[in-house]
Amino acid sequence: METVIIALGSNLGNRLATIRKAGKFLADLSHDPVKKASIWESEPVGGALYTFYNTAAVITTSAKPAHLLAQLKQFEQQCGRETNPVRWGPRILDLDIIGFGNLVIEEDNLIIPHPEYTKRLFVLLPMAEIVENWVDPETGANLAEMINSAHESVLKQTELVW
Repeated sequence: METVIIALGSNLGNRLATIRKAGKFLADLSHDPVKKASIWESEPVGGALYTFYNTAAVITTSAKPAHLLAQLKQFEQQCGRETNPVRWGPRILDLDIIGFGNLVIEEDNLIIPHPEYTKRLFVLLPMAEIVENWVDPETGANLAEMINSAHESVLKQTELVW
C-alpha cells in the first residue's frame, strides 16, 4: 500500500462540482479515507483564461503508478477533458500525481515526483495542509523550502468544501 499525493485543478464549467466529483472518484480508489486540502483559487497559468480552483488530496492505493495514472486520465476524460489539451490551457479537470510513496520514476508518460510542482504555489500550499512533513524523494527538499522558492502567484484560500 502506497501513499499518493494528487493535485487537482479546474477552471472550466462548474469548478466546485467538478472538484467534488473528483473527490468521490478518489475516495473510490483509496483504501483509506481521502485527506483533502482546502480549495484555493489561483490566477490562470500559460494560455488559460479563467481562474482555477486548485486543491490536493492524499490517497492510499495498491495500484501500480502507471495504472493509477491511466485511471486518473480516464476519469478526466469522463468529466469532459479534451484528450490532447493545449499545454497550460483551460481544462475541466486536471489530476496530477505529485508523489507516490518515495518513488522516483522517469518514463516517457510518467514522471514522479511531478516535474513542475515545486514551482507552483497552487500545488504546494494545499499540499502543506495535508502532508506538512513531506520531503521530495528526488531532491530532499521539504515543503517549506519549496514554498519559499516557488514562483510568486496570485492565489487565495477559499472556504469552499469538497
